[in-house]
Amino acid sequence: MLCGTDFYGYLSRLVEGPVIRVQRTPKYAPAAAEAMLVLGIEGTAHTLGVGIVDESCRVLANEMDMIRPETGGIHPREAANHHAERVAPMIQAAVAKAGVRFRDLDAIAFSQGPGLGPCLRTVATAARALALKLGKPIVGVNHCVAHLEIGRAVTDAEDPVLLYVSGGNTQVIAYAEGRYRVFGETLDIGIGNMLDKFGREAKLPFPGGPRLEELGRGGKLLPLPYSVKGMDVAFSGILTAALNLLSKGERLEDIAYSLQEVCFAMVTEVTERAMAHIDREEVLLGGGVARNQRLQAMVATMAGERGARMFVPPGPLCVDNGAMIAWTGLIMHQAGNALRLEDSVVDQRFRTDQVAVNWR
Repeated sequence: MLCGTDFYGYLSRLVEGPVIRVQRTPKYAPAAAEAMLVLGIEGTAHTLGVGIVDESCRVLANEMDMIRPETGGIHPREAANHHAERVAPMIQAAVAKAGVRFRDLDAIAFSQGPGLGPCLRTVATAARALALKLGKPIVGVNHCVAHLEIGRAVTDAEDPVLLYVSGGNTQVIAYAEGRYRVFGETLDIGIGNMLDKFGREAKLPFPGGPRLEELGRGGKLLPLPYSVKGMDVAFSGILTAALNLLSKGERLEDIAYSLQEVCFAMVTEVTERAMAHIDREEVLLGGGVARNQRLQAMVATMAGERGARMFVPPGPLCVDNGAMIAWTGLIMHQAGNALRLEDSVVDQRFRTDQVAVNWR
């Protein structure tokens, strides 16, 4: 495992060595001449991502690598070791894919939280080492805010309500009075975490959500608790009930269908209530679970009935990725939010509404 001075030495060798240039693929756009470039490192949980974007939010590189345990869930230390082994080669690969030089970068951004402590500390150490070696500013980015900002940048959404659904987070977020306010959230576990936990007990490969989506297409509705409490939701009771159905021999297809129908209806309900409360006509989906087509269909129906519009970023920008960290770091850097190295500490419980949004 690389850490501390090891990171610095390894990255120093990469920076000082020749830049490897590769043919760009059509999904990436070339950088404009003299455009501001920021490299972002994402590593809050199971996925390590390194992205490079310019000031027009053109994604020049977006490298990703997820740890996939053969059994059980994600162990924080194992995930951190995975990130430590992969981060330096992925930084080099991102720079090569973007067709730029290290010295062309204007700032280094990293996911400051929320997330798993060992993972956050690993990517923060890599970001510090790279920023120190290059003599570039460093920007700490709130992971949840990054999902919203990349969605605003790559869609036509201007001032949306964000339904943020991922493994570790489930929140309904909107901008108000200088901050991104949380209008509703999970009271226990994230919706993606719940789906993965059920998938693990059902002997499905990690991550369980995509496989449950496939299975659920042929299912029928079974009774599960619908747990909406004001503007908040809870998933642990639903998980227990679904596991009870599994132990009783109910068809996995029916349980998968029912889990999705009930849980997606819950988050759609609180999202609509938030839109009504603050009078917004746009809803943006973000997070890995946002790729689920059934969830998209539910939210699209809700938005259509309200005369509102729904937006979903491209799949690679829904999941945890480095490009969203790079973009948010770029607009934060432009607004004067660079950190001193000694202030670049991580925060496992970095809440969305703690961020002073001075770039809007």
